Amino acid sequence: MEEDIRIIEMSFVNAFLVKTEGGFILIDTGLAMFRDKLENGLLSAGCTPGKLRLVVITHGDFDHTGNCSMLQKKYHCKIAMHKDDSSMAENLVFLKRKTRTLSGKVFTLLRKISRKIKGMKFSFDKFTPDLFLHDGQRLDEFGFKATVIHIPGHTRGSIGLLTDDGALFAGDTFTNRSKPDVATYVENASELENSIRRLKTLPVKTVYPGHGKPFEMKQLFHTV
Repeated sequence: MEEDIRIIEMSFVNAFLVKTEGGFILIDTGLAMFRDKLENGLLSAGCTPGKLRLVVITHGDFDHTGNCSMLQKKYHCKIAMHKDDSSMAENLVFLKRKTRTLSGKVFTLLRKISRKIKGMKFSFDKFTPDLFLHDGQRLDEFGFKATVIHIPGHTRGSIGLLTDDGALFAGDTFTNRSKPDVATYVENASELENSIRRLKTLPVKTVYPGHGKPFEMKQLFHTV
């Protein structure tokens, strides 16, 4: 499976392109301001319009959904996500969350300062999801041998995709900015705790986080 996964890095956020039977699946889309990096990554892998079978959004934050509208129009693909985060996409709803770590608080502060100094605008177009995914749903019809895992906590509609050979595309439920850890920003701490507890019972081998490098799940047991 690893040889079929391409990481498309867009500054501090990842998108993952997976080669499947008959095409490709894209997991998350990055920020609109890094659209060129996303498209270059797609094209270099041979993922031209018509070959992108599905785009799966792990949660509704704009750094993961920033290019969804463009992909719907240019690549004629379907966008899928959990219904509980759909208002973030359709109505530009931004969530208030608690920051778990000191480094997360520092990062948030530096990002605010950077935006003011450089005039950076993190924006994206509204879009309407084509499909709503639910816990336990299989994606075999798209040529992807994976199961949808609903893992609320970072957001209410956060999901992961667990492949049959143990790769978990985890969105922001896990992060690896400096070391493997659970979500830095939390909407509901008790739900996040339940989600982590559940994931520990599943046959996860490698975690592909929304931020940072992939890591082995066994590394996390020493950090949680």
